[in-house]
Amino acid sequence: MVEELSASIIIPCKKIDEYVEECVKHCLSLSYANLGVLVLPDREQYLSYDDSRVRVIPTGVAKPSHKRNVGIKCSKSEICAFIDADAYPHKDWLKNVVKYFKDAEVAAVGGPSLTPASDNIWQKSSGLILASRLGGGRFTHRYTSRKTKDDDDLPTCNLVLRKSVLDKLGGFNVDNWPGEDTYLSMQITKQLNMKMVYAPDVVVFHHRRSLFREHLKQIWAYGLHRGYFAKKYPENSRKPIYFIPSLLVCGIITGLPLAFLNTVLMVVYLSLLAAYFTACLFEGIKTKNLKTAFFVSIGIPLTHITYGIAFLRGLAIKNLKD
Repeated sequence: MVEELSASIIIPCKKIDEYVEECVKHCLSLSYANLGVLVLPDREQYLSYDDSRVRVIPTGVAKPSHKRNVGIKCSKSEICAFIDADAYPHKDWLKNVVKYFKDAEVAAVGGPSLTPASDNIWQKSSGLILASRLGGGRFTHRYTSRKTKDDDDLPTCNLVLRKSVLDKLGGFNVDNWPGEDTYLSMQITKQLNMKMVYAPDVVVFHHRRSLFREHLKQIWAYGLHRGYFAKKYPENSRKPIYFIPSLLVCGIITGLPLAFLNTVLMVVYLSLLAAYFTACLFEGIKTKNLKTAFFVSIGIPLTHITYGIAFLRGLAIKNLKD
């Protein structure tokens, strides 16, 4: 039996709402005894029930990265487990994570954030886009259960770290929000030369942003910070796959006027577009639901285009506040 490490579950949030209540309830139901829960809303609030394992710590209006740092400072545990306020853990979340820390070189463990069955069709369609091979590319493992592997970039929606590592690094860099997790991952792998493990059995359920507005707003934020990081922190952000959506956008824009110059170019251009949109259609058809198929088929190209433009924007700006 693997020895339990003392754990602090840190939940940054703007306010305590139904999602936060759900998250805390599942955290307290984990098959893990040695834990405490730190909830960090903007202002003083109370949960709908009392439990001595839970502390509510008002932070004032602050970025999630700042709230996580407050949680780290308040924690006296061996590991800090981060989860988003609109997510909740599988009952064996921490039970499964501790075995990976038997390796002293492992600084952090993350895993998939699956779409809850209770999400509506708009949210589930968003999750299906991210989990599809065409929509999510090599990052589909973050939204599905795939094999264990080392990873150099783990998101904070499902991230468990050694407290000693966080103390050594001074917590999260608040200037890099919303890419503070990418920056921390770079520090762990490059600066400390320690491992980060993606583990498919370390599962949380993450409520998705609804199509289309909220989903695309989130994708824009992802693309913007990744483009900026590709320029400033190439160690784990200047990978060819991150540039592909931008290449798609550039190809669509530049290919159109060129296609009008030559019949052959027109045929090639339209053939490539037809192949791409046909592939998107087939991803939708895989869902075996007419309405979902429509949302996914339309959502994939919108996701790629939004990310691609945001990535280019990230490459162009001087800092993320621009």
